[in-house]
Amino acid sequence: MMNRDNRNDKIRKIAKKGLTLSLCAVLAGGLAAGSFEGVSKITGWDTATTVEAASNKNDTTLTYAKSEKKADSDESDAKTDSSSDSDSSTAKGSLDISEIASEALPSIVSITTKSIQEVQSYYGMYGMYGYAPQQQEQEVEGSGSGIIVGKNDDELLIATNYHVVEGADTLSVAFVDGNAVEATVKGFDEEKDLAVVSVVLDDIDDDTMDAISVAKVGSSDDLKVGEQVVAIGNALGYGQSVTTGIVSAKNRRMDSSNNTVTDGSDDSSDGVNLIQTDAAINPGNSGGALLNMEGEVVGINSAKLASTEVEGMGYAIAISDVTDILENLMNETSRDKLDDSEHGVLGISGRSVSSEAVQMYGIPAGVFVNEVTEGGPAEDAGLQANSVITKFNGKSVSTIDQLSEYLPIMNQEKR
Repeated sequence: MMNRDNRNDKIRKIAKKGLTLSLCAVLAGGLAAGSFEGVSKITGWDTATTVEAASNKNDTTLTYAKSEKKADSDESDAKTDSSSDSDSSTAKGSLDISEIASEALPSIVSITTKSIQEVQSYYGMYGMYGYAPQQQEQEVEGSGSGIIVGKNDDELLIATNYHVVEGADTLSVAFVDGNAVEATVKGFDEEKDLAVVSVVLDDIDDDTMDAISVAKVGSSDDLKVGEQVVAIGNALGYGQSVTTGIVSAKNRRMDSSNNTVTDGSDDSSDGVNLIQTDAAINPGNSGGALLNMEGEVVGINSAKLASTEVEGMGYAIAISDVTDILENLMNETSRDKLDDSEHGVLGISGRSVSSEAVQMYGIPAGVFVNEVTEGGPAEDAGLQANSVITKFNGKSVSTIDQLSEYLPIMNQEKR
């Protein structure tokens, strides 16, 4: 009996000790959980958010599985939060590149130009003085891009680079659906390398009008270095193509006199403000759009300034700096390229100031006035011989041909 009682006492002691350990473990677990929850409340750390974040990073299935276990109200809240997050991210400019291209392409056009230029023939003639190369006239075709920036009662207005349309005898514009129509230069600013081309609305069929749209213009001032951008244009004349990169630098300056780019540190420079990007900008891209991640135009691409010595350095004219200029060009009178006889008369004889004279004697670039016609408009305006015309009607003038192009059309009201 004694042995049996001792055995029972031992069993009771072991059971009691086991219960005590179990209770301690439970209490310890409760304290641990309470401590973590307490730290969470104090620090503001959200454990549910931590689980969601871990689930999103590692396994999407975990997130869905967790959502199925929630009450209906929790699921509704989650959907609302998800929708809000999506709207917020879109508003911040997180569109996909394909979405940006899809939305922007209807506002981008391809521009084709034709001009007659004198070229040197390799099939010269041998005479008594040896080989004499021959000059021949030849039709030259060029290509570029443009951005639909406006529309009035009669015309569709397209922004591009001046060098795209410079010297063109004829212009044609091809829209996103492939249809092409004739166009004319409405206005240009050579110094800023900007031009506006117009297309008569009656020349555009209804299907094309439904397919195209006016571009959304953003703010280039708000761009940040390192921000992603998208370039769209008629690269190499093959049709529209899309490239992407980042904003490499801001506030570069274009020196229009020799087509070079400076770092913009010279505040006195009146050159156009440029955005530097590593998005590929090739011949034919000129006049196309540089877009931010909200699909807004922040720059007008210029392949004219591309360098063959380096890679990943393209430039676009900052849109915020030229908005006023574009608006002025959009309000000018559209006209085809004119013969000299069709221009107005200024009443001077003059010549272009050579680049040598500019460099050696400090004469400003423009048109040197040799003589002023008596009783002509120039004399009435007070212009005198030996003057230099540097601007006409608010536009910079560097050559006599450019001044002629700026002159109003004779008998415009009858045309």
